[in-house]
Amino acid sequence: MITTDILIIGAGPTGLFTVFEAGLLKLKCHLIDALPQPGGQCSEIYPKKPIYDIPAYPEILAGDLTHKLIEQSKQFEPGFTLGERAQTIDKQDDGTFIVTTNKGTKHHAKIVAIAGGLGSFEPRKPLIPNIADFEDKGVEYIIKEPEFYRDKKVVISGGGDSALDWAIFLSNIASEVTLIHRRNEFRGALDSVEKAQELKNLGKINIITPAEVKGILGTDKVTGVAVEKKGEDAFIIDTDHFIPLFGLSPKLGPIGDWGLEIEKNAIKVNNALDYQTNIPGIYAIGDVNTYPGKLKLILCGFHEATLMCQSAYKRIFPDKKYVMKYTTVGGVDGFDGTRKEAPKAVVKAIQ
Repeated sequence: MITTDILIIGAGPTGLFTVFEAGLLKLKCHLIDALPQPGGQCSEIYPKKPIYDIPAYPEILAGDLTHKLIEQSKQFEPGFTLGERAQTIDKQDDGTFIVTTNKGTKHHAKIVAIAGGLGSFEPRKPLIPNIADFEDKGVEYIIKEPEFYRDKKVVISGGGDSALDWAIFLSNIASEVTLIHRRNEFRGALDSVEKAQELKNLGKINIITPAEVKGILGTDKVTGVAVEKKGEDAFIIDTDHFIPLFGLSPKLGPIGDWGLEIEKNAIKVNNALDYQTNIPGIYAIGDVNTYPGKLKLILCGFHEATLMCQSAYKRIFPDKKYVMKYTTVGGVDGFDGTRKEAPKAVVKAIQ
């Protein structure tokens, strides 16, 4: 069983920043996320989209923000359970919690902080009658390990950043990559569209537009897909894998059954104090919560994480008095043995 001080459900920007704020208080964190990598929407849905309202950054790409938050939190050595969804929660007699994922991984924590953004993400699945029969048999909705596709034939369907970026990336791994989109125009970043066009010209990927995958062929595993292209007869493409990347749909998921007070698919909290839910010891921060005046902004999530950690410290150590020190004065001592501090002023008399 994994033990920690604060169990953070959701490894998006708010969850990652919580690790830093908790670390300043000497509290250890572990994060659970259904996605295969940290970053939430910023890394999975729009890594190349610019964000303009992060303090001190006139403009920063969502993916770059994720990398900086991970780098900032590394010194406090957070643990991660990725590719798993928080399924059940059991409150213990001593007020602590055991959270179990859909894959049976158990986590024991003194505090639970739900920072799940808009909830857990479920893939948007195309309306293909027999697609469920081939899930994990050649149909994948999320690419977890690119090397899995080494020397394989791959068909990717979609028109956004994720579809473009993976088609480009897998062009150097898979034996054949085909990108299918129902429109001629792609919605991804311009540099990705241009790179995909360049690879098409070089014969490294196939791009078929406007077209849609309408059927999947195979018995025990995928052997091909049926494609309909506008103005042409339907045809078959031989493939080992079909990867529809149509984005992710946010859902509160099993957390909605934990006895928390829910309002319009968000968790109600008391924003006047510390963003605690109706269950003592369980907090909700970031886009997943709601309260009067709530703004769904990353910078607001950072603020909520800071106050939540202060409250968590008081709950874990009710008899200790914490004296806040500015990092510019006290420095930052990482759990990895590193120390960051401002240079000390040199006092020297003038002769």
